[in-house]
Amino acid sequence: MGCVFGKTGRPVGRERKKGEGGDNESEVESVKGVEASQVVVVTQNGGNRKENEEEETSVRPKGGEKRRSSRPNPRLSNPPKHVHGEQVAAGWPSWLSAVAGEAINGWTPRRADSFEKLDKIGQGTYSNVYKARDTLTGKIVALKKVRFDNLEPESVKFMAREILILRRLDHPNVVTLEGLVTSRMSCSLYLVFQYMEHDLAGLAASPGINFTESQVKCYMHQLLSGLEHCHNRHVLHRDIKGSNLLIDNGGILKIADFGLASFFDPNNRQPMTSRVVTLWYRPPELLLGATDYGVGVDLWSAGCILAELLAGKPIMPGRTEVEQLHKIFKLCGSPSDEYWKKSKLPHATIFKPQQSYKRCIAETFKDFPPSSLPLIETLLAIDPAERQTATAALRSEFFTTKPYACDPSSLPKYPPSKEMDAKLRDEEARRLRAASKANADGVKKSRARERAVRAMPAPEANAELQANLDRRRLITHANAKSKSEKFPPPHQDGTLGYPLGSSHHIDPVFDPPDVPFSSTNFSYSKAPIQTWSGPLVDPAAVGAPRRKKHSVGDTHSKSSKRDSRR
Repeated sequence: MGCVFGKTGRPVGRERKKGEGGDNESEVESVKGVEASQVVVVTQNGGNRKENEEEETSVRPKGGEKRRSSRPNPRLSNPPKHVHGEQVAAGWPSWLSAVAGEAINGWTPRRADSFEKLDKIGQGTYSNVYKARDTLTGKIVALKKVRFDNLEPESVKFMAREILILRRLDHPNVVTLEGLVTSRMSCSLYLVFQYMEHDLAGLAASPGINFTESQVKCYMHQLLSGLEHCHNRHVLHRDIKGSNLLIDNGGILKIADFGLASFFDPNNRQPMTSRVVTLWYRPPELLLGATDYGVGVDLWSAGCILAELLAGKPIMPGRTEVEQLHKIFKLCGSPSDEYWKKSKLPHATIFKPQQSYKRCIAETFKDFPPSSLPLIETLLAIDPAERQTATAALRSEFFTTKPYACDPSSLPKYPPSKEMDAKLRDEEARRLRAASKANADGVKKSRARERAVRAMPAPEANAELQANLDRRRLITHANAKSKSEKFPPPHQDGTLGYPLGSSHHIDPVFDPPDVPFSSTNFSYSKAPIQTWSGPLVDPAAVGAPRRKKHSVGDTHSKSSKRDSRR
């Protein structure tokens, strides 16, 4: 590990000098006295390399003198092993330090028992998000549990890329990573963020909330400012959608969820996966299989968000890739022959439309503010090169004409609302409608025939329940969970150094056990999921007289007796 530990837990074989990096053990303990928003830094001694050189000189054999021992001296470990040892001593798991030491360099982990989980507020393909309380400060935070396989180095690198990206970004409209929760013995990792009361999708879906033009400009200006910062630091978000745009009670919008984000180099492009961006906000070049793309993918998504906010609903809600492309071509027009020849996209021959469509954005959105149409036309250009940049979008007529974007602090104070709340609200409304209809039908039948409702055998009951669950799942997750959005591992990107044909995969279902939190409401359990094993309808619920219950075995035995008598 680079360090040998004695009973005290301090590195043995090296004397700490005043002004050096400090005692790791004391630094880990000091995390208890700081806020979650503070970063505890493990300082590195700038003179370590010189000191190591002096030590190497002192043990170098003179002339033909034979070296005493070939066993490595723990004081003379090379820099990577030395850093690895310090990170493990600071409390990081060895598997994380060995594979992704750069992502955690200079930080110490927070203890899991210093947070109390309060509620689950979000769920994605590779993560779950919880509302939690920092028990040391009382501050409410968001804990994002990332899914990965700590035994697979590529899986760990994929997870660590999000941390590296977040540490590179620093902007008011980009979410800030405030800390990491794990321990030496843990196989899971939580990212600590500021808690945001809303997301844009949840607000837009809330009944009674209609954004004014100045409010739309306020949100869009913040979104494009955050994207400008990301792109200037060579980061592609690759999943811009309403549920990933968080808003606090002060009206500040922050781009969040960089789980699919990637670094890019405009001067030295590497192939990247096309299986990114939620379907409704996915640009046509990705649907056509492009692996060489840039900032245009985020700008297309921003254009969809702008039109959605002005229209009050998603503008292209496709259910499959084919349907999504068809909706794009009907609104934005068919690509020109020159585009097909120039792009040489992998799926061009498969998805090229049989008939040509005329671009009709201005006609479709004729009720939008006139200043918004040129910007929408630019952002929703079929050719990504014509979408320009976030900087150009911020200088567009949309933001320089009245009514101007309002100040975030002047935005209304809404009750907490997230996309997950909207989905639960819709699901509950459907459940109540179905229940009221079922009750009405049940009352009519029970009045007409005063007899017990015959129990449905378990196999049929389970089949009907599963069909209902599947149908509900399709409706509830139409936006974010279509088949096309079951993203394959983005760690196949060339930006991580792995070819697109890599055979390594991250299992999206893989969810390592939780490290112990002070609340046990969300404790990890491997118990099998319970299923219905009896009738779906309780006879007592519809006023039927109670009868003696018979098991399936009793029913078969009685029928066999009747058959024998015959």
